[in-house]
Order: sequence, then structure tokens, then C-alpha cells
Amino acid sequence: MVFRLLELLFHGVRALFRSTSELAIENVALRQQLSTFVSEGRRPQVQLHDRLFWVALRRLWGRWTDLLVFVKPDTVVRWHREGFRKYWRWRSKSKTPGRPPLEARIANLVGKMAAENPDWGAPRIHGELLKLGLEVSERTVSRYMPKDRPKPESIESWKIFLRNHRPELAGMDFFAVPTATFRVLYGWFAIGHERRHILHFGVTDHPTAAWVIQQLRETFPFTTAVRRLVFDRDTIFSAQVVATVKSFELKPKRMSFRSPWQNGVAERWIQTLRRELLDHVVVFNEEHLRTLLGEFVKYYHEDRTHLGLAKHAPTTRAVERPAADVAAVVSLPRVGGLHHRYTWRAPEGAWM
Repeated sequence: MVFRLLELLFHGVRALFRSTSELAIENVALRQQLSTFVSEGRRPQVQLHDRLFWVALRRLWGRWTDLLVFVKPDTVVRWHREGFRKYWRWRSKSKTPGRPPLEARIANLVGKMAAENPDWGAPRIHGELLKLGLEVSERTVSRYMPKDRPKPESIESWKIFLRNHRPELAGMDFFAVPTATFRVLYGWFAIGHERRHILHFGVTDHPTAAWVIQQLRETFPFTTAVRRLVFDRDTIFSAQVVATVKSFELKPKRMSFRSPWQNGVAERWIQTLRRELLDHVVVFNEEHLRTLLGEFVKYYHEDRTHLGLAKHAPTTRAVERPAADVAAVVSLPRVGGLHHRYTWRAPEGAWM
């Protein structure tokens, strides 16, 4: 305590011999740090204005290190060097660096060609651009090519494959349904890709490869238009199941690992089934689920319109016209009243 008092007395006597300007600068430096501690606490967060103040003070006053408390002098030096680099980086920055950018329409055209033709490289796309009268270098085209392009064989194997072979494709999959007694039932189905037609479905509480083979026999008893069957990598679709599929003169097509979109028609039907039926009923047993599925599949085929089929039903549903000048639209309940079909009916009176 005594030494502290002596130190304060020494600085007070020393201040008597300083100039007014030096005392003013010292007062400003101390007040700046004091205000920072008051606003930020014991461990202040140094803001931009604090950095600018001490960088400027370092250039104007040689005794700035004697009063610096809340950071080290080396930190202020580092701030100054960072500011110096940023300043000259800004001064050296050119307004128009490098070559002029490619026109947006040409850049978009390069991306479109690369997306539509995954096996095309920069030379092929550059040739097409030249035939369109667009003067651009091949090196520029290569810079605007998509960086993460999928392998051509993966796209050919699935998206183009599914589109080109839709009439002869079918998919199969499982879905699980909990019952009122906390059992789990498993539904199996096969669906045609062209018209979203459910070829066959089955229900069991203990699915096995032998059971799946029996369902396939019932699905493809004779030669059909289906030539390829898509399914996932579930262990129940074993080598025995694959051999059975081949015995029906069908080509098995396994999906890639964790790629449900490759059997999107089947996945979408499961989503539709859950949203429009299973989320609204409590299933008691196998027979109950089988009955519900039968009613829903009939409604799905004959009545329900589909976006993927241009608002048609899988089984073609004709457009109805009113038979008389005055007719009523009546609703026909389907699936126990969960859904309805609407049709014209000539009433005895006026519009209902």
C-alpha cells in the first residue's frame, strides 16, 4: 500500500512539469479505456473504434505504451499491420480485373447443355456454341462447366432409364402397419409405372422370401407387358427371390443404397396410402387390413385422379356430361366414406 501511494505521488509531481497538450492526450487515453471497461465489464470486447483510436495514438504519441492497460502493445501493432494490408489491398484492387465476364445467356446455355447431356465435355459444348454463332473460347466454356457433375452412367441408369422404359417397368415394396393390439402387419404390393396400376398386394405378419415368391407367382401368372421389376436392397429380397423374378422372364433392377427416388412410383403410393387411408383408421387384424386395402385399391384405380396421369385415373375414367338441361351432382361414398366420387344424376326437381 505504501509503495502504491509513493508511486501515485511520483506521477502527480511528474505531471506538474508536463505540457498541457501531453496531459490532455494522456487524459483522453485513460478516459477511452475507462469508458470501455464501464460499457463492457472486466473483460472488454475490443470494438473497431477502439482499434482505430489506439492505432492513431501510436502514430501520434511516443508514450502510448505507458498508459495502455486493456490490451498488450503488441496487439495494437498487429492491428496497425492488418489495417495497412487491408488499405493497400483496397488501393491495389483493379476495377475490371482479368478478362471480361461471359454473357449471362451464354453461361446459362453452357449449364443447360451440360445438364441435358451429361456425357458432353467442354469441347463438345464449345462446338455446339460455335454452330450457334456464339464466339467463345473452349477454355472459357470449361470454366463455366458445372463442377460437381454426376457420372453419366448413373443418370443413364436411372432417370433416362425410367423414362424410356416406363411402360414395361413395375416396382415392388413393403410397408408396415401397426394394429390395435400393438402387432405389426406387413403389406406387400407391386405397382406398374406406366398407369400407376396396383398389380397385386398381400398382407402378412411374418414376411419371408418364400411368401414374397408366392406373391410374385400370383402377380405374374402369365406373360405380361412388364419386363423389368424394380425393388430395394431389403434382405428379404434374397437371391432366391431374384432367381424367381428371372424365371418369370423379368429383369430384376435393384435400387442403389439409400436411393428411394429410384423406385419413386412405389414410394409415392405408400405415401398416398398412409395419407388417405391408414392415418384415418385403426387396423384390427390381417383380414381387416386386407379388406381396407381392397376397397382403397378399387377407389384408387377407378375414381381417384392423379397428377402424374394428367388428372386421369389408372383405369381410364370417362368424362361425364349431364344428360338433361337440369341435372344434379351427387356424391358416391368410397372407402367407408373417407373419399367420394362425384357424378351427374338427373333429379326429379332442381339442383341439389
